[in-house]
Amino acid sequence: QVQLEESGGGLVQAGGSLRLSCANSVSNRAMGWFRQAPGKGRETVAAISPSGLSTYYADSVKGRFTISRDNPNDMVYLQMNSLKPEDTAVYYCAIKFMGAPLISSTYQYWGQGTQVTVSS
Repeated sequence: QVQLEESGGGLVQAGGSLRLSCANSVSNRAMGWFRQAPGKGRETVAAISPSGLSTYYADSVKGRFTISRDNPNDMVYLQMNSLKPEDTAVYYCAIKFMGAPLISSTYQYWGQGTQVTVSS
């Protein structure tokens, strides 16, 4: 059974930092983080290849967020720095379809999400 569990969300002031963690039960797959704010569609924030050698970032977070993975422990992380109020959303860890490009916003599986709220 596929299991994805996000943690690390919370309330932070603008300019602050958070690190999201994802425990992933499926190895050797491209992973991504997407977010969804109320009334808005899903937006891919970052993605990473199975090896961790290739990454993708949305323009809105480039230079502020860093995706990484710890394959021996089946963990994926999203380090978020210089947070802005517009980053407020539920963040989901997800597994991409096999062969899908990192830029793709479609996923095969995703977790329950973790709320990130950035105050002004």
